[in-house]
Amino acid sequence: MSPIKSPLANAVLRSIRENGKRPDSAVPMEGGGLKVATYNVHKCVGVDGRFDPDRIFEVIREISPDLIALQEADTRFGERTGLLDLKRIEAETGLVAVPVEASARAHGWHGNVLLFRDGAVRDIHREKLPGLEPRGALVTDIALNNGISLRVAAVHLGLLRWARRQQADHIIGLLGRRAEAPSVIMGDMNEWRLGDGSALKKFEAAFGSLPPARASFPARWPVLALDRIIANRDGLVADLAVHDSLLARAASDHLPLTALLDTSVLKGDSAPGDGLSAAAGL
Repeated sequence: MSPIKSPLANAVLRSIRENGKRPDSAVPMEGGGLKVATYNVHKCVGVDGRFDPDRIFEVIREISPDLIALQEADTRFGERTGLLDLKRIEAETGLVAVPVEASARAHGWHGNVLLFRDGAVRDIHREKLPGLEPRGALVTDIALNNGISLRVAAVHLGLLRWARRQQADHIIGLLGRRAEAPSVIMGDMNEWRLGDGSALKKFEAAFGSLPPARASFPARWPVLALDRIIANRDGLVADLAVHDSLLARAASDHLPLTALLDTSVLKGDSAPGDGLSAAAGL
């Protein structure tokens, strides 16, 4: 009789198997793809315990995304204070932070920052997520200069399993109450389970099959797929991969997760609007 493995051990083994299924190369897409990423920057403290925002900046520059969601980009307690040099990021990469105005000193909303290039923000919605910990979702409608409009939810879910389930339901309900639009959810989901016990099954029920898991945590030896990029359009998320460089393995305890959005699947989609729709609009 084989020994019974714990759910965590099974998740680790499955993550290792999934992590080996990386795309061999990025296939050119009709009309080009949109490079997106999500990255928990761990308050700019690396695996060596050193606070160094410059390393985070260099990792972002390595990725060269069109759109990136950051988590833990502000201090967590008291008056939240931004930890990155957003003016430098804009000057040297062209990435502009979605203006949140949560406080005078914070970069984002509950540490969530969304950076994009070549477009305009149409709508911003800040949402507190349920649970014992202070968690939030930043939902933004962005009209990009390539003619694509997206609704992006930058999120950081909680450490408690029951809270993650409530937070997933809350995010799905939030998107469903807004005008139907192509939507991408990016962030640190803090969900190591990959089977039926995963809170991410909530998103699967709403959106359909999820993109494959890619192990991104811990950075030095990634075995858990905590960071995810999912969408409400089949085939929109393509070429999903972990950005695994020597610098990324030192700069934070998470590795960044990247993807190409196949914008050709959005032909015929209308731009996000400001009206409300029924929850079935997902």
